[in-house]
Amino acid sequence: MQYRDYDAESERRQGVENFYHTNHIHQTYDFVKKMREQYGKLDRVEMSIWECCELLNEVVDESDPDLDEPQIEHLLQTAEAIRRDYPDEDWLHLTGLIHGIYPATIRHFDLGKVLLLPSFGELPQWAVVGDTFPVGCAYDESVVHHKYFKENAEYYNPAYNTKYGVYSEGCGLNNVMMSWGHDDYMYLVAKENKTTLPSAGLFIIRYHSFYALHRSEAYKHLMNEEDVENLKWLQIFNKYDLYSKSKVRIDVEKVKPYYISLTEKYFPAKLKW
Repeated sequence: MQYRDYDAESERRQGVENFYHTNHIHQTYDFVKKMREQYGKLDRVEMSIWECCELLNEVVDESDPDLDEPQIEHLLQTAEAIRRDYPDEDWLHLTGLIHGIYPATIRHFDLGKVLLLPSFGELPQWAVVGDTFPVGCAYDESVVHHKYFKENAEYYNPAYNTKYGVYSEGCGLNNVMMSWGHDDYMYLVAKENKTTLPSAGLFIIRYHSFYALHRSEAYKHLMNEEDVENLKWLQIFNKYDLYSKSKVRIDVEKVKPYYISLTEKYFPAKLKW
């Protein structure tokens, strides 16, 4: 099966394109600053990682042309596939579980998608899921449905529409504002709740939907040495994130104790969201 084919005929194709049309119009530098300030307060709810995973079953990702299964099953498919091939990298198993967690938003099954739910602000899908990309500099043509950026006001703003925009060469992706969604949200949740995941884990959480970088090699001029090293782990991870979308069912109750033990190792019992 071929994944991420946005031109293939399917019942969801037009809906996916409409999603990116809206996304590319509204994802601006100012909008991202506003969302990071608003959600960076982490004053919505307090819950464990696993409780958030269970919330995801209420979410459907309009940006993903492939998914038809409950979100928590994709999270576990990803995590279990990584666990099979990298048994000693327990931080990577946990990253596979939580990479898609996000309140009220959708794309793959990520925890950050909880952004779509009422208790997390019930954001529209264009502000939660989909491929991510830098804002504050020129939109690279490798970004899916790039043509719709021409309807974004910042496309014509000379402060933002050059190769570097507000950034500088080698500034580091940590200093670059990414389009707002579940990836950036989950990164903020993990970081501000003092996770002990290695930097590669945080990098995967924040950039796993940044396909213009890890598939098309765009925006590399903004990376620093740490980004280059972490990208190697992200490229390993992404093989599982996409291609573990299989029909092999996961016995959730059987694997649950293992993943709860990992959340207790790398996170506090209750997180602020």
